Amino acid sequence: MIAVLTGDIINSRKAISAEEWLSVLKEALGSKDNWEIFRGDSFQIKVEVSEALLKAIYIKSCLKTLKNIDARIAIGIGKEGYNAEKLSESNGEAFIFSGEKFELLKKEKVSLAIKTPSPDFDYEFNIALKLALIAIDKWTPLVAEMVKLAIENPEASQLELAEITGKTQSSVSEALSRASFFEILELNTLYQKKIKDILPNNEPTPD
Repeated sequence: MIAVLTGDIINSRKAISAEEWLSVLKEALGSKDNWEIFRGDSFQIKVEVSEALLKAIYIKSCLKTLKNIDARIAIGIGKEGYNAEKLSESNGEAFIFSGEKFELLKKEKVSLAIKTPSPDFDYEFNIALKLALIAIDKWTPLVAEMVKLAIENPEASQLELAEITGKTQSSVSEALSRASFFEILELNTLYQKKIKDILPNNEPTPD
C-alpha cells in the first residue's frame, strides 16, 4: 500500500511568474525520485502511507508562504500496481483513487481530501479535514512560514523556533496557535492510528 498525492497550484496564473511558486513547490516536494510536475502547475508525489497527511499539509504550508498562493491536494491510498519510470505513467489503486478525488475537489469546494479502499474511513476523515481547512485556509504567509518551520523541525521547542526565525517566543506561540497547529498534529496522529485499520492484514505503517 502506498499514498499518492495529486495536486495543483491555486491562483498560479495570478502569480507574477511561475518561478515565484515553482521553486517553493519543488523544495516542498523534496528529493526528485518520487514526484513529477506536469501540465504546468499540476504535480504528483508518492509517499509512505503514514506520511501522507502531514506531507500534504507541509506542501500547503510552503506554498501559502507566498501571498494568495495555495495547493489543492487529493490523497489516494491503495495498492501501487504498475510502477513506471515516470510517476505519471504509473498506475494502480492509489493512483486511481488520488486522481478520482482530485477531480472532485473543485466541485466539493475543498483544497484537501482523501480517498481509500474504505468508504467509511473516507466519509469520517474528510469531515475532519473540512474542519481542519477552516483554520488552514486562513493561514497568512507569516503563519504558514511558522507552520512550515515547525514541521521541518519537529523536535524544536518554541524557543528554538524563535531563534531560527529571529522572532520572540511569544510571537511563535501566537502564530502556531492561530494556525491551530497543535490540533492539526493531533489530527495527524489520529490519521496514523485509524489508517492502520484499513491496510491489508492490519499492516503497520512505517515510522
